[in-house]
Amino acid sequence: MGKILEVSDLVTRFYTFDGVVHALSGVTFDLEEGETLGIVGESGSGKSVTMMSLLHLLPTPPAKIERGQAIYHGDVENGGAPVDLLQLDKAGIRDIRGGKIGFIFQDALSALNPVLTIGQQISETLIEHLGMTVAEAKKRSIELLEYVGIPEAERRFSSYPHQFSGGMRQRTMIAMAIACHPKIIIADEPTTALDVTVQAQIIELVQRLKKEMNISVIWITHDLGVVAGMADRVLVMYAGTPVEIAPVDELYYAPGHPYTIKLLGALPKIGEESHRLESIDGVPPDLHAEPRHCQFAWRCPYVQEKCWQEVPKQRELSPGHLTTCFFDFKNERALVS
Repeated sequence: MGKILEVSDLVTRFYTFDGVVHALSGVTFDLEEGETLGIVGESGSGKSVTMMSLLHLLPTPPAKIERGQAIYHGDVENGGAPVDLLQLDKAGIRDIRGGKIGFIFQDALSALNPVLTIGQQISETLIEHLGMTVAEAKKRSIELLEYVGIPEAERRFSSYPHQFSGGMRQRTMIAMAIACHPKIIIADEPTTALDVTVQAQIIELVQRLKKEMNISVIWITHDLGVVAGMADRVLVMYAGTPVEIAPVDELYYAPGHPYTIKLLGALPKIGEESHRLESIDGVPPDLHAEPRHCQFAWRCPYVQEKCWQEVPKQRELSPGHLTTCFFDFKNERALVS
């Protein structure tokens, strides 16, 4: 297995009437074939903007991708060459989006077209990307609805989004995302608006699809508990910057960045009723200012003089475990370089 996606130095800005918003500042990560990469961080950290930048889903203007690469390797095994998603024109990204990379949006009710039936919306994907006839697309759409657990799929094919429950709408979004057998699925907080039971069903469904279809998954969430149970690696983002990436077990048992430590400290722990949840003092930085030092310095209990002088670069703590912090937690000392 190798890398199916390599993102490096992605910089995205929004040019607004109030000034330039530095939404992403040098986002770098990769995705292995068949793995689940969890992306966590508080609201505004850049999780969704990163994925929408890759698929050209941001409105331009005000959004503008200033620099970076996003090399997609999904066609190499079929004789194709790697492609830079950020350099594709409209026709090129349309071929990738929905066909080779599926996207599950957070709010299915807003993502689905309210005036088209469920069947029409799934069929449209199959006709566009696979060249199916209307009859073939209908047959395949019904099979997909059955596959993701929609009861009475043939009858539901003609239903409208408002006639589905929240869980059924999300299952429909999953059916659309996997319709063309993509190499990657991006799930942007797909369980946020669902109750706990339905959340568990959706997570179980995505895990099953990943295994059966050998799909790589990028799972964006606020829920560190969900990530612990389903991700292979975790990317932690803060203020538009990746601050740590590590195998899931290592991240939870040996975090290497103060922000990650604070996030984990805010998790309730089973069997510790008297355990007081930690909070992170302060607020995230104003993204109108271009980063010139560590973005977490204002809120960090380990802050030192160097943190205010330069933006920390990624360094390796152990194989596959990268962090952007000057403090050495393993030896409990400040690094001088």
